Amino acid sequence: MKRIGFYSGSFDPVTLGHLDVIARAASLVDTLVIGIGVHPGKAPLFNTDEKAQMLMAETAAIAKRTGCRITTTTFDGLTVDAARAAGAQAIFRGLRDGTDLDYEMQMAGMNGAMARDVETVFLPASPEVRHITASLVRQIALMGGDVSKFVSKDVAKSLKAKAGKPARK
Repeated sequence: MKRIGFYSGSFDPVTLGHLDVIARAASLVDTLVIGIGVHPGKAPLFNTDEKAQMLMAETAAIAKRTGCRITTTTFDGLTVDAARAAGAQAIFRGLRDGTDLDYEMQMAGMNGAMARDVETVFLPASPEVRHITASLVRQIALMGGDVSKFVSKDVAKSLKAKAGKPARK
């Protein structure tokens, strides 16, 4: 039986923290489906095609190193439904701190009640990326700051191109 995992997020942009979770999840499954959540009420910096392209470029080396097939999909409903549609037996969730744990435990409980056949697997963030959040990276980039410690060189270039040069007073 092929082991299929699902890892979801907004990936706006994909950060070194995301890649940390992806690499560790990929070592545990044969196929990892990365679900790009689409939320109609939010205005992302990158569109879903751009996010998918960035994710595939950023995860190519991980796929090669782990032997895991990595794909992307988009979804606008429940993560558990998207995981089931992908044939996943596990949903991977990264944890940065206790606040994440409290929230993710609630989500795991709800997902478990809706889909007993899909397990939630928590992966604690590695210490060197524990502080990284996509929303803070996006904010730093939009204000003209250096994001090179939080994202790959290629993602940093994409952020700079998207963010443009902010107005200075």
